[in-house]
Amino acid sequence: MKKRRVFDEAFKRMAVELSHAKGSVQEAARELGIDASRVTKWRQSHKSPSQFATATIGLSEEQKLIRRLQKELKDAQIKRDILKKAVGIFSRGDRAADRGKYSDL
Repeated sequence: MKKRRVFDEAFKRMAVELSHAKGSVQEAARELGIDASRVTKWRQSHKSPSQFATATIGLSEEQKLIRRLQKELKDAQIKRDILKKAVGIFSRGDRAADRGKYSDL
């Protein structure tokens, strides 16, 4: 029997933010290794407008560059946070498996 994966709210929020930053639910889901329909469902339940969703009309070229770089930075930070969380989750699982291995010594 396959064990059901459970995701906490922080992971869901990060996945939603990543999908907004990427501009693609499919790409974000593929990167996270989860089903795209799950990310879509989370996006619907976590409706939050992005700070970068505002129109760029009337901005100078420098301001547009700053916005683009801010968006890229936010995307990199989201990816970093997701990877940190994944490492934490997987390392906890490894420790639990190690305890089971040596418990009969």
